[in-house]
Amino acid sequence: MPKIVTELPGPKAREYLAKSEKYEPRSIGYQEPLVWEKASGCVITDVDGNEFLDWSSGVLVTNVGHSHPYHVEQIKAQAEKLLNCYDFLTTPRADLAQKLVEISPDYLDKAFLVTTGSDATEAAIRMVRRAHDGWEIIGFHGAFHGRTLGAASVGASLGVHAGYGPLVPGCIHAPFPYCYRCPLGLGDPATCGFQCLEYLDWVVSQESCGELCAVMTESYQGGAGSIIPPPGWFEQLDQWRQEKGIFFILDEVQSSFGRTGKMFCMEHWDIHPDLVTLGKGLGSGMPCSAVLGTSEVMDALPPGSMGSTFGGNPISSAAALASIEIIERENLVENSAKMGQIILDALTEMQDKYEQLGDVRGMGLVLGLEMVEDEKSKKPAKDLAAQVVHQCYLHGLACIAPIGMFGNVIRVAPPLVITEEQVNESLEIFAASLEAALAGA
Repeated sequence: MPKIVTELPGPKAREYLAKSEKYEPRSIGYQEPLVWEKASGCVITDVDGNEFLDWSSGVLVTNVGHSHPYHVEQIKAQAEKLLNCYDFLTTPRADLAQKLVEISPDYLDKAFLVTTGSDATEAAIRMVRRAHDGWEIIGFHGAFHGRTLGAASVGASLGVHAGYGPLVPGCIHAPFPYCYRCPLGLGDPATCGFQCLEYLDWVVSQESCGELCAVMTESYQGGAGSIIPPPGWFEQLDQWRQEKGIFFILDEVQSSFGRTGKMFCMEHWDIHPDLVTLGKGLGSGMPCSAVLGTSEVMDALPPGSMGSTFGGNPISSAAALASIEIIERENLVENSAKMGQIILDALTEMQDKYEQLGDVRGMGLVLGLEMVEDEKSKKPAKDLAAQVVHQCYLHGLACIAPIGMFGNVIRVAPPLVITEEQVNESLEIFAASLEAALAGA
C-alpha cells in the first residue's frame, strides 16, 4: 500500500501551496493539496515523502508511466544534441511524422506537428476551412477541445465560454449522446433510434447559413464526464457528414496511444475521419501534439500558411518516438484493455452496492464514475464526489478533481503501465474512501 509518513498536507507541501496561492493566478483548476516532487511508473511521491498510487496520469498525459527509464534516456540524449530550430527539418521530426502515419489507418497519410491539444484543434479548424468552400463547423454540447478562442468556440463547455465575450463565428452546436442524462429525454440507445443525430438536421436548418464545412467531436467527451457514445452512433455520424459533403475532425487528444484499449480510439468503430487531433499521451509528459490527416485536406495548405515555433521540436519529437516505442514494445495497449476491464468489472459490482454510484462507464484505462444522491432521482452529488476524491487523497490515491457538466464525475485514468496488484490496491483504497465519504455525508 502507499506510504503516508506525514499528516496531509505535510509541512513542505503547505509551504509550496502558500507560495502558489501568493504568486499564481487562481485560473489554474483546483486539485487536492498534493505537491508532487517525483514519480515513477504509477507511484507519486510528494515533497514530504508521502506516496500515492496514481489514478490521474498527470491528467491523461503519462501513458507510459512517470519517468520511464527509456523515455528519460531518449530525452536526455536529444537534449545534448539539439533543442529547437523552428521550421528547419530535423531527423526526429521527420521520423515522428513517418511513425504516426505508419501506425494510423492507411488512408491518413500526413502528420502536422504542433505543441498542445489546443494547437492541434486550431490547426485542424484552419485546415478544413482552407480545404472546403464552406466555413461553418458543427460541434457538440459539452465538448472540450481546448482553451484558445477557436478551440473553445467549436467546443461547448461552460467553463471555457463564460465571461469571455463573443466567440468565433460559424460554430454550430448540437446535443451529444449523454445517454445517462439524455438531453432529449429518451436515454435508451437501443430504442431511441439516435434521435440526437436526427436532431442535427434541425439544428443545421435553423442555425446554418449554408456554409457547412466540417463536424468535430471528441471520441469520448472527457471534460464533460468521460461520456462514451453508444455503439453505432459514430458510424451514423460519419455517414451523415458524408451525405452532407463535409469533413470529419476527430479529437483524440485524450483518447489515443492506448488509453482506451486501442492505439487510437477510432479503431473501436468503422469510421474514417479526415483529420485526427493528437496530444497528451503522444509525448507522455513532454509537450507534443499533432494533426493526422489526408492529403486531400493538408495539400490545400500552401507553404508558409501554417507553422509553429515549437511544433515538432527535436526533444519533443524524440520523446514521442520513445513513448510510441515503449507502448508497442511493452504491450501497453493490451495492458490498458486488460486492466481497464478489471477496474470496470469491480466498479460495476460496487455500483450494485451503492446507489450513489449512479453510472459507471469506460473504455480501457479511462472511466467515469458519476456520483448521485440516489438511483431514482439521479440528482448530481457534486459535494459527495469531491469528498470521495479527498478521501482517496488521504488514503494514498491521487485522483483528478471531479469533472463533468455538474462536477460530479470521478475520472479513473491511471498510467497504462499499472499492474494488476496496483489495480487491486487502488480499488481497495477507492472502496474505503467511498465508505468514508458516505459515512461523513
